Parts: sequence; C-alpha cells; structure tokens
Amino acid sequence: MDITTTIVADGTVALISLDDGKANALSKQAIADLTAALDEAAATDGVAAAVIAGRDGVFSGGFDLNVMRSGDFGAIVDLVADGGDLVRHVYTMDLPVVAACTGHALAAGALLTLACDFRVGASGPYKIGVNEVAIGMVLPRWGLTICRDRLSKRHMQRRVALAEVTDADAAVDAGFLDVVVEPDRVIDTAVEHASAMALLDRNAYRGTMETFRNEVGDRMAAEIASDRAAV
Repeated sequence: MDITTTIVADGTVALISLDDGKANALSKQAIADLTAALDEAAATDGVAAAVIAGRDGVFSGGFDLNVMRSGDFGAIVDLVADGGDLVRHVYTMDLPVVAACTGHALAAGALLTLACDFRVGASGPYKIGVNEVAIGMVLPRWGLTICRDRLSKRHMQRRVALAEVTDADAAVDAGFLDVVVEPDRVIDTAVEHASAMALLDRNAYRGTMETFRNEVGDRMAAEIASDRAAV
C-alpha cells in the first residue's frame, strides 16, 4: 500500500493518506507502515494532530484477504493481532487522530475508524460496518472491546452479532462516524477538525486520555497478547 504523509494546516497536522489502488487492505506491511507514519507524525516538531485518509471511495476494506483465506492459522492470528495493535495504538495515542472516511470501511477498516478521536465520512452509497460474522469470521475479542466502547449500545446486536452494515448517514447514529459531508469535502473537513484539535494542550490531552482510555486500552492489550499466545 502507498502511504504518504503531508504536513498541512500551517505545519500542525499530518495528513496520512492510504492508497493501494484497490480496497486499501490492511496487510502486515501496511499496518507496520501506517504505525510508523503515525509515530513519525507524533515525533515531528509542530505537528499536534493527524488525519488518516483513504482514497476516493474507499477508507479500508479490512484485513488482507489473501492471508485471511489462506487457511494458515498462525498467519491469520498474527495479522489480526497486528491489526489489534494498530487499532489500540491509534486509540491510545497522545496525538489526536481524525479519520477521513472517504468511502467503504468494513471489518478492520471500520474498527480503525472506531479508534480515531473524530470521524468524518463521505455521503453516498458506501458500506460501513463490522461484517465478520457475515463472511464466516469471528470478531476478535479486542475488536469487540472497542466496539463496546465506541458504538451505540442500541446498535451493538445489529452491527456486531448480526453483522449489519450501514451507509454513512446511519453510521453516525451507530457510532462509526461523527459527521457526514460531501465526498469532495471529507479530507478538508477532517483537516479542519484536526487543526482545531491541534490547539489543545498536549500534556492535558495526554493526561486526560490516559484516564479516559487506559482501561479499555489495557484490556485490548491483554486480549491481543492472549490471541498471540494461542498459536
């Protein structure tokens, strides 16, 4: 996957763009590259927020299906655990992160939106949701943990157990997104929100998020470690 970082908003926001020309699948390499891009943004002088953006029509379709359908249990567990580490990393960062959900966000792609502080979605016939059950997979425990934390309780049964996907407008009510705008405004709107977040006091944000999210983050870490140990 091609992952590029552009520093915008007078140097305060790192715009991290994902584009593999297809479904923006989360392979081991893509996960490692995205994690590195986020860490580099957090360490860059002046950068105080980040945006993760997909390509036109697609945010991310989830994990690399070549691995998920390979029948190699060890490789599948390893990839899913790596994805859990990425989602947890975004969720617990001391750098505010905004998702520019430019289209479809399914399975691990939807879980990645849940990890972000604020989510801007594109209006249109796009599918958003954790559809693992519909494609014969079990949602990992860490995935269920972040769903419980970020999704509306009214939607948990339908969106998780019944694997119902939704369009962008309904995704706001479910909790996958915060706002929906026209497709050509998604990235600009996400940058605007990230720019406002960049004005927050970094130390105050860090301290508040430690209190606010550490319990869920620690639970996710234990669940990911347990999954890795099962191989």
